[in-house]
Amino acid sequence: MKDNIRNTLHQIPPDEHRRGMAAVVVASVLWSTGGLFIKLLPFSAFTILFYRSFCAALVFGVVYRKEVLKVNRLSLLASGFYALLLISFVSATKMTTAANAIFLQYTAPVYVLLAEPWLFGLRLQRINIITIIICIAGMALFFSDNLQGGGGWGNIIALVSGVFLAGLLLAQRLNDRSHYTAAIFWGNILVMAAGFISFVQAPLPTLAQAGMLAFLGFVQIGLGYLLFTYGLKYTLAIESALIAMIEPVLNPIWVWIGYGEQPSGQALCGGLIIITALSIRIVITERANRKAFRNL
Repeated sequence: MKDNIRNTLHQIPPDEHRRGMAAVVVASVLWSTGGLFIKLLPFSAFTILFYRSFCAALVFGVVYRKEVLKVNRLSLLASGFYALLLISFVSATKMTTAANAIFLQYTAPVYVLLAEPWLFGLRLQRINIITIIICIAGMALFFSDNLQGGGGWGNIIALVSGVFLAGLLLAQRLNDRSHYTAAIFWGNILVMAAGFISFVQAPLPTLAQAGMLAFLGFVQIGLGYLLFTYGLKYTLAIESALIAMIEPVLNPIWVWIGYGEQPSGQALCGGLIIITALSIRIVITERANRKAFRNL
C-alpha cells in the first residue's frame, strides 16, 4: 500500500507540476479581481450576478458539454450553496468594503472544521479547536466599533457567505468528482434565475460596462474555475490551498488601486489573523500526514 501511495505522489512530471502550480496562481489572481469590478459597476448586485453567471454558464456549457448534465441530489445541493455563495458575496461587496467581504468569506474553513467531525465521523482535533478560536478572534475585529465602511448588514452577509462556501466545499467533497462540473453550471443557472428581474429592469450597459461584466463572467469565474480545475490535477492539496490565499490578499489591493477604497486597520489585522491561522493549520496538518505516511 505504501509503495502505491508513493508512486501516486511521484507520478506527476516536473513540467506538468509547474504548469499546474502556475494555473492555480493565475486562477487565484483572476478571482481576486472580482471585488474591483463589482465596486466599479453602477448596477445592483443582482444585475451583476445575472450577467456574470450567464457568461460563466456559457463557458462551462461549451467546454464541458454533456458533463454538465450529470446531476444528482448532492450536485443540486452544491448548486444551491454555490448560488447562495455568489449572491451573498456580491451583495456584501456592494454593502461593505471589499476587504471585509473577502476576508469574512474566507472563514469558510472554520465551518468546515466544525462540520467535518459530524459528517465524516472524524475526531475534532486540538489543532482545529485552536484554529477556530483564533479565527473567531479575527472575525471579532470586523465587528468592532467604527469599522471603516463596513458595519451592519454588509459584514453579516459577508460572514454568511463563508457558511455557504463551506457548504459548497462539503457538498462537493461528499459527491463523486464526475458531478463537480454540473454543480457549478447549474449553480450559475440558479443565480441567473435570481437576478433575471433585476436584469430586465436595469438599463443597458455601456461598452465599458459590458466589458467589465464580460470579464467577470468569462474570465474571473469562467476561466478562473477552468484553470483551477486543471491545476488541481497536477498539484498537491496543500499547494492549491495555500496558493488560493492569494485571492483574499490581492482583492483589497486591486480595489484600493482601482477604486480608492482603503481597508481599515481592524479589517487588515482581522484578515491577517484569519489567513495566518488557516495557513499554519494547513502546513502543520500536512506535515503530520507526511509523517504518518512515512510510518506506514
